[in-house]
Amino acid sequence: MQILYNLAAILAVILIIPVFMIRSVREKGFVERIRQSLGFFPEHTLDKVAKKHCIWVHAASVGEIVATSPLIKEFHKEFPQTPILVSVVTTSGYEMANRIIKDADAIIYFPLDLPVLAGRVLRRIHPRVFLPVETELWPNFLKTARKLHIPVMMVNGRISDRSVKQYKYLNSLLTDMIGTVTKFAMQSDIDADYIMRLGAPPELVTVTGNTKFDQTYTDVSPAEKAEIIHQMGLSGAEGILLAGSTHRGEEDFVLKAFKAIREKHAKAKLVIAPRELLRTQEVIHLCKRAGFTVTTRTKQQEEGPQDADIVILDTIGELGKVYSVGDVVYVGGSLIPHGGHNILEPAAHGKAIIVGHYMFNFKDTHALFKKRDACITVNNEQELCQEAVKLFDDAEHRHRLESETLAIVGENKGASRKSAIILRNLLEEYESNPENRQRARSTQKIDNFQTYFIDLVHQKEVDGPLMHILTAILYVFSRIYALLVDIKLWGYRHGIFSRRQLDCFVISLGNVTVGGTGKTPTAQRLASDIRDMGYKVVILNRGYRAKWHGKIGIVSDGERLHMTAADAGDEAFMLAKHLPEVPVLIGADRSVTGQYAIENFGAEVAILDDGFQHWQLERDMDILLVDAVNVFGNGYMLPRGTLREPISHISRASVCLMTKVDQAAEGSREYIRETVHRFNESVQIVESIHKPRRFIPLADWYVDIAGDGIDVNQMRGRKIMAVSAIGNPASFEQTLSDLGVVILESLRYPDHHDYSMQEMADILHQAERMGAEAIVITEKDAVKIPMEVIHSGINIPVYVICVEVSFQQGKEEFSELLAQRLEKKLGSRPAK
Repeated sequence: MQILYNLAAILAVILIIPVFMIRSVREKGFVERIRQSLGFFPEHTLDKVAKKHCIWVHAASVGEIVATSPLIKEFHKEFPQTPILVSVVTTSGYEMANRIIKDADAIIYFPLDLPVLAGRVLRRIHPRVFLPVETELWPNFLKTARKLHIPVMMVNGRISDRSVKQYKYLNSLLTDMIGTVTKFAMQSDIDADYIMRLGAPPELVTVTGNTKFDQTYTDVSPAEKAEIIHQMGLSGAEGILLAGSTHRGEEDFVLKAFKAIREKHAKAKLVIAPRELLRTQEVIHLCKRAGFTVTTRTKQQEEGPQDADIVILDTIGELGKVYSVGDVVYVGGSLIPHGGHNILEPAAHGKAIIVGHYMFNFKDTHALFKKRDACITVNNEQELCQEAVKLFDDAEHRHRLESETLAIVGENKGASRKSAIILRNLLEEYESNPENRQRARSTQKIDNFQTYFIDLVHQKEVDGPLMHILTAILYVFSRIYALLVDIKLWGYRHGIFSRRQLDCFVISLGNVTVGGTGKTPTAQRLASDIRDMGYKVVILNRGYRAKWHGKIGIVSDGERLHMTAADAGDEAFMLAKHLPEVPVLIGADRSVTGQYAIENFGAEVAILDDGFQHWQLERDMDILLVDAVNVFGNGYMLPRGTLREPISHISRASVCLMTKVDQAAEGSREYIRETVHRFNESVQIVESIHKPRRFIPLADWYVDIAGDGIDVNQMRGRKIMAVSAIGNPASFEQTLSDLGVVILESLRYPDHHDYSMQEMADILHQAERMGAEAIVITEKDAVKIPMEVIHSGINIPVYVICVEVSFQQGKEEFSELLAQRLEKKLGSRPAK
């Protein structure tokens, strides 16, 4: 069903292109509507809400915007620090939103619900919550929201009879959409019953009432009312008949009723507001053919008030206020089988209201007013004439209706406030759940090809024909890459490619996937242990993202640092800073840097950090790291997946080290064991965790990396912002959550990202705005932050969380194996 929907959506857009072209010429603002619907938003608008955990409220057109207006006011009161985004579908809705919704931080057109497009926009904005108004449910958009763990709450929910019948044909598509919504706040018991019939769980459905009862933008003072009457040339009228939101065919009925009124009230006036402004000339022709003089609101605005029998309201967004001047109001769309329009706008002004019997789109509201005799329902044009004349003749009857409509509006206010409270409770419950906490609050701060590609290669399954084509192409390249890897390794094994051997004990430390598995802290722990065993150890790092590009780079000689983090790369610099007695060298060819370390530092043991694929160098022990949380990625080779080489190459490993086992399910650990032993029966398997030791203020970390800092338990319950640019940010965030800190937001930058002064200023400002007590970063991030930040007198503390690798199950066996192999090649040493 999803595929059929996507094909139909794409076909519909293609077929409607000519219509778009015509409307682009005829309608002001339509070009901007198309631009934004295709995902091209003004940057200054998007910057206010994108990646800032905004509340996204989506309303289709003018009617929904009217219902949204009081909601936005209440949301702004309830969440004063949270940006609010409002989206619309129609041009009239966009203009109306900009007129009446002043508390929104940004107003945009909703993107077309096309494969890829809807997801790309949602990922770019990544709101805290998405709130469709009434029945604005879009399959592709909601599917992406579910994947990103963005809660969805339907507000002012309304389901018509027609919608219930139509939705049932959507089958699985409807089930998916309904299943994505976290809470249904419906207008009435009837709407609640309808949504439950469509599959909504009863425990997720609540009735709040209609937010249009709360609208205040239509409030008109006596002075404003008098000014509207003057501007529209209605002064001196002996009563005003106002027909709002009329459809083709209804104007004839209204004109006949007006003619009957004029027989008794010669100075009566008529205001007609056609639902579609494009019909203005058609309505003018009908009025003239009926023998009346006619003018338009826009003409009066240009030339001043004009005395005419009929005024055509041909402007957007004014009807709500203009209803105030009518003495008798007919609400259109109700004498034809359209389903009517909302009667709450004229009711808010206390008007005598007439509607036709086709009110099925507003069944509950109509039933409420009809039960209280607060509106008159007619079945045909004759009854419309009779009731309109009667109301003009009988002022007492008219005043009774006016009083009753005002009473109903007053009694039913409060739906917007209820919705705001429900939203508050929903977010507190959703975000307090450990499974949702960091997912709901994790924000990718930079969207570019790198981050898009990373997201793509991590996915096991994709949606949409375009994504399937793209991943199919990547899969072909991954097969070619796998073949080349096998050929290269075969060449080294059979002596076609030469391998160098160092006169020392060589340990390679690496993985078969890209991304963070904890290689650097493991290399640090391993080097420290070997040093304490009495051997002279060096670390050979390739110097990824280093500015230094020579053959041999000395980051540390075992006594002092010789390079900055920018020159050495973050990983090599961090190793050198943590291991002051261990030389750290960088260079692409480890045989060259290794030989230099032997000759100049007397190296006995060389650890190849991220060296599992450095086949040109012989090694005495291969330690393979496997992330217990993200096991072998999605199972595909680069570039379709994250595997650097086939899983079968596990056979080369001497030791398999499972990292972060405390964050993984037991099933994942068993799967790793089974997979590893399938390709390597003799390999020794060891488990490890990343154990947080302390939090150190950033300035102190630069001075003394081994400083006391703050005990991890002292951060429990504190509200923090997490910031990271590492391969596996989810693991970092999980570590913080396990310590009991409250993550208000987690900002994720691409791996190895260099922070600019402006970015740090934005981070600090956002943390203060959210009420964070501190910012927490990793050591890998600490070396990337400009020194100017440390000395700039920041108002909020920045802490570096220091972690160490702790070997768990298999620790004794691994230590024994390492000691035996070292002693066999190098002899024993007195332990330190």
